[in-house]
Amino acid sequence: MPLIPEEPQIHESAQGPRATAAAGRPVPTPRPVPGPRSAASPRPGSPGPGPARPAPPAPRPPVRAENRSGQQSGPQIQLIPAPADGAVDAAEEAVDLLLDSGRAPGDVLVLTTGEQHPWAAHELSFGETAYWAQQDAGEDVFFADAAAVSRAATRPVVVVAVNGGSAEDVALRLPEAMKRASALLIVCGDPERVSAALGAGV
Repeated sequence: MPLIPEEPQIHESAQGPRATAAAGRPVPTPRPVPGPRSAASPRPGSPGPGPARPAPPAPRPPVRAENRSGQQSGPQIQLIPAPADGAVDAAEEAVDLLLDSGRAPGDVLVLTTGEQHPWAAHELSFGETAYWAQQDAGEDVFFADAAAVSRAATRPVVVVAVNGGSAEDVALRLPEAMKRASALLIVCGDPERVSAALGAGV
């Protein structure tokens, strides 16, 4: 006789946790995890997919905009703090953001103050004539050595990676780069070094 009342009590307690577990399961099932994963992954490799658009706002906070257009009718200047060995990567991320925001590839010129960008080095291996012809075509982002900025055509946006070079070279190249930018100059490098160079050149 005492075994009969104990059995229903065991069944009731077993059903209770099952109900709470079932109720607890639907709560975490919205699966918000795939969103952040897909938003974080496109920025290194794939600028094309749709999720790449939500990713750009994350890199925007470290970008400090410095409007010096009050002095002249020159381009807006943005500084992206980056070490010399990370300046090219920062410049590439800036280009990705520009393209994701709708900027045409032919609107962008990328200059390096130190070692050449790998794309420029590769294209120059086919000869300078073919290399500069790509700039004249204006169909894609063009990468060049800042030392050759005098040969670069004016484009709406110029991105400069301060990835090396002497302080004197940088002080000479940045004002020249600014002359090539009709709307926006983005400089990726050490903030103190860049500010000193722009102050000396402007």
